[in-house]
Amino acid sequence: MEILAVEDLTFSYPQCISPALRNASLRLERGELAVLCGATGSGKSTLLRMLKRELIPNGEMSGRVMFCGSPLGELSARDSASRIGFVMQRPEQQIVTDKVWHELAFGLENLGVPQEEIARRTAEIASYFGIISWYGSDTAELSGGQKQLLNLAAVLVMQPELLILDEPTAQLDPIAASEFISTLRKLNQELGITILLAEHRLEEAVPLCDRLIVMENGGITANGSPREVIASLRERPELLCGMPAASRLYAALDSGGECPLTVREGKEYIAAGFRNEIRSLPAAEKSSATETALEFRDVFFRYERQSPDVLSGLSLKIMKGELFCILGGNGSGKTTALSAAAGILRPYCGDIRIFGKKQKEYRNRSLYRECLAMLPQDVQTVFLRNTVREELDEAGADAAALPYDLSHLMDKHPYDLSGGEQQLTALAKVLAAKPKLLLLDEPTKGMDAATKQGIINVLKKLRDSGITVVAVTHDVEFAAVCADRCAMFFGGQIVSTGTPEDFFTANTFYTTAASRMARGIYDRTAVLDDVISLCRMNGRRED
Repeated sequence: MEILAVEDLTFSYPQCISPALRNASLRLERGELAVLCGATGSGKSTLLRMLKRELIPNGEMSGRVMFCGSPLGELSARDSASRIGFVMQRPEQQIVTDKVWHELAFGLENLGVPQEEIARRTAEIASYFGIISWYGSDTAELSGGQKQLLNLAAVLVMQPELLILDEPTAQLDPIAASEFISTLRKLNQELGITILLAEHRLEEAVPLCDRLIVMENGGITANGSPREVIASLRERPELLCGMPAASRLYAALDSGGECPLTVREGKEYIAAGFRNEIRSLPAAEKSSATETALEFRDVFFRYERQSPDVLSGLSLKIMKGELFCILGGNGSGKTTALSAAAGILRPYCGDIRIFGKKQKEYRNRSLYRECLAMLPQDVQTVFLRNTVREELDEAGADAAALPYDLSHLMDKHPYDLSGGEQQLTALAKVLAAKPKLLLLDEPTKGMDAATKQGIINVLKKLRDSGITVVAVTHDVEFAAVCADRCAMFFGGQIVSTGTPEDFFTANTFYTTAASRMARGIYDRTAVLDDVISLCRMNGRRED
């Protein structure tokens, strides 16, 4: 039975020449779990907002959206609020109260639900999601993963029939993201809720979905079962590159049979089809850099006098000309360490040295004059003007000299850009400062795989030109491909460092799908290209 129908939907934002949506058509059956994917700026967020009446943006629209057989605009305010749930990409934008329990009850209070029923439903949802231990906590104290889980619970307590999610794992660490997506599948299986999930992290989402939908330039170009859609993308590398590693391996090796989707299927595909006499590739040459670009020496920091330490004896050396990635769970202290390195936060104990000089010895903002620059996690804080052109002009950035093209965005307001486009624009402003040490907090957040590969190429060029790049990231695939060294942050300290080959092959959970697939068959394989190379070098099994 059909729950949602989008028919020839076209939409244009005010003062924009090109429409954000072009004749988009989509149908969802009740109880389906569908994943919506596509390049940054392809129209995914716009389409999702058109499905929730309260979030429809201002602009010109044609076509129609039907919910349970009726036009979306004919739903009562109560039905629209309760029957269609929406979870946003940035959890802070959706939380409206100061306490967890009140956030859960807020929607029901606005619907006029009796107090006894509110108490019953919030208690039940808190138990289901394991929120009981932080039920009375301040929402401001929650980690990113907890905030997103709270958003989901606060929507589901209203018992929606259709749940829409716009890149809900964008700010979550790999473990929290995996748990979140597993929770969605559980809700779909156990409660029969129809789910439409827009996501760039497809490694775990695609194998769990019933339907995979691909958007390009505001239109829907593929729609079907995951295996069918991926098979149709074999000649589209810019789209295929975002699919699960097992599927990309299958496509690269030009195989017959059924396309694998999961790590387990990929592992079985390698073991059954390829020999493994050659276990590993030659080790890459290690850097011989001797000059330190950034150093922490027993650094301690806490936000309040009575609060626990966020940085607890942090010691770390990052060499000049190195591309260094820091990984770790939400709330482990990664962003705090980056902010301390940038001089935004002041540790109460220990030293931070930048190019051998104590941070406090940089006077009169000399630290920020062609020395250090930082791209914050919330890139919207970088924007001050009404158009991208004005933003770049203010920063002194030469659009023609940028390592990537922003010409198609020049006349747009920065807040009207997609998440990935905002990242690219903010990075362009930061690069205009001509830093020798570049600090990046979640630089690939909101980016599709093809755009991410472009950023990787940019960062490698910056490194090769002598710039030291330090990136805090939840994106293990990004770190594995681009980093010279990786580090694990835990409890305010660095607990391990190593090259991507050493780091990811030693980890069980903070590792790549390629490493998981090849483990036990090939050695020291952190990235998919290494697995593909070893399969080709070993050749196919003849039996």
